[in-house]
Amino acid sequence: MVSYKVMVKDVIRKADLLLEVVDARFPDETRNSEVEAEIVRAGKPFIIVMSKCDLVSQKALEKAKSRLSRTAPTVFVSSKERFGTTMLRHRILELADIKDRDILVGSLGYPNTGKSSVINGVAGRHRASTSSISGHTKGVQLVNAGSRIKFIDTPGVIPFDEYDEYMQGMLGIKDATHLKDPIGVALKIIERICVENKTSLEGFYKVIIEDQDPYDVLELIGRRTNCLKVKGEVDDTRVGIRIVNDWQRGLLLV
Repeated sequence: MVSYKVMVKDVIRKADLLLEVVDARFPDETRNSEVEAEIVRAGKPFIIVMSKCDLVSQKALEKAKSRLSRTAPTVFVSSKERFGTTMLRHRILELADIKDRDILVGSLGYPNTGKSSVINGVAGRHRASTSSISGHTKGVQLVNAGSRIKFIDTPGVIPFDEYDEYMQGMLGIKDATHLKDPIGVALKIIERICVENKTSLEGFYKVIIEDQDPYDVLELIGRRTNCLKVKGEVDDTRVGIRIVNDWQRGLLLV
């Protein structure tokens, strides 16, 4: 805990501008008010980058942006679709407003929110080491993104509570085989999608969802996908793992 706070403060101190990279599916849950307050205290400009925006409906994105932009300029980015990185580059150059030297941009965020992928997107090539496995960026790296922009790339230094398995599962920090409660994580995923974009869940699993609670929806998906035990009962664990895997692979849209 102490080392993460020291690292965050050091990056904020060195950077001219900060990026707080959040997962577009969970923009509020992957923000960190303590880090944002530290940036404000240091008098540094910052941009909230909503990564993985290809996994979220346009309606949900605009709703989140209207809320987050009250705190800081907000930019959508999808490294997969190569979307938003040019806009992000322009915003960095505009907000930093430094003419006589390179701009140092600090990248901060929770594990698996896509920080290194955002940097590679802005750089236009594979500059920062990336991986879908949490903790791949082992130490702070200086990455030259061209056009007078240099990134301070950090590990996923903002820690989740080790007991918050639901968020770790939903962000892909833990895969389904390492979750103690894959059914619980699957239920959280179902609940989230039913609120934000129920039709995407119906279309993917070819089911009709009416007023069922998340567990009933899980059972419905289990029967539709033939995740059954010998006697025809739904295998809750098996269908839970399937839903978590589909979610983590980006097949289910919010």
